[in-house]
Amino acid sequence: QVQLVESGGGLVQAGGSLRLSCAASGRTFSMGWFRQAPGKEREFVAAISWSGGSTHYQDSVKGRFTISRDNAKNMLYLQMNSLKPEKTAVYSCAAVTSHPSWQPSLMPAGYDHWGQGTQVTVSS
Repeated sequence: QVQLVESGGGLVQAGGSLRLSCAASGRTFSMGWFRQAPGKEREFVAAISWSGGSTHYQDSVKGRFTISRDNAKNMLYLQMNSLKPEKTAVYSCAAVTSHPSWQPSLMPAGYDHWGQGTQVTVSS
C-alpha cells in the first residue's frame, strides 16, 4: 500500500513563492499535482513521468510552476512562483502505483493513490 504525504502549503502574498513536497512510501510511477478550490471541481496542475523525463502543465501555470521528483528519496515537488489569489486551493499529489504508463495522465482518474492535500492560500 502506497502512502503519499504533502507538505509545504501555507499562506503567501500575491507574487510570492511556495514549494510543495510529497513524500511517497512504496513504488510509484507517474505522479501529478491537482488542486481544488471551494465550489470548484478538482483540476489538473502538473504531472511528471516516472523517470522525470516528461512533464506536463496546465496552461495557466506554464512558466511559473515547475514539477520535479527525486526518485532516490521518493519525493515529488512543485515549485510555485508568481502566485495569484485565484490559485488558492487545496493541492494534492497523486501517483500511479499499479503499472507504468507511456505519458502521465492529465485526469484524476488516471491515478490510483492520493495524498490528503495541503492548503495553499494566496492573499492580495
